Amino acid sequence: MVIRAYQPFDAVPLAALFYQTVHTVNRRDYTEKQLDAWAPKDIDLGAWDRSLQVHHTLVAVEDGCAVGFGDIDSNTGYLDRLYVHKDHQGMGIATALCDRLEASAAGLLVTHASITARPFFEKRGYQVLRAQQVERRGILLTNYIMEKTR
Repeated sequence: MVIRAYQPFDAVPLAALFYQTVHTVNRRDYTEKQLDAWAPKDIDLGAWDRSLQVHHTLVAVEDGCAVGFGDIDSNTGYLDRLYVHKDHQGMGIATALCDRLEASAAGLLVTHASITARPFFEKRGYQVLRAQQVERRGILLTNYIMEKTR
């Protein structure tokens, strides 16, 4: 596996990875309506690309295919996204990405973790500050504001 910087040509495969992962891995914790609101089929690829370019975004690649990605605002320490392909769960990809992303930011780290991702972040030393309801396309989803001090 290689971890490299995001490039604009990654937008389409990462959008597909995001959709497939959310609709498979997060199914146990969210309803179908919530999954559709969180990861819609009709994602705006231009906005998606711009969002990934604004942050420090890394892509994990294996055999020429993206198997995971994550992004962080290195200035604020906000870890925005961390997703691993549904067929590559539990292989250390999220840990490898997160290690590099965290290292790129100074000070406090913050994320808004899904119900599904909460245990992963807790094992990394993040503490839950509070649960919150976020609205996506008119649908409420639960996630957790978590932080990690170093």
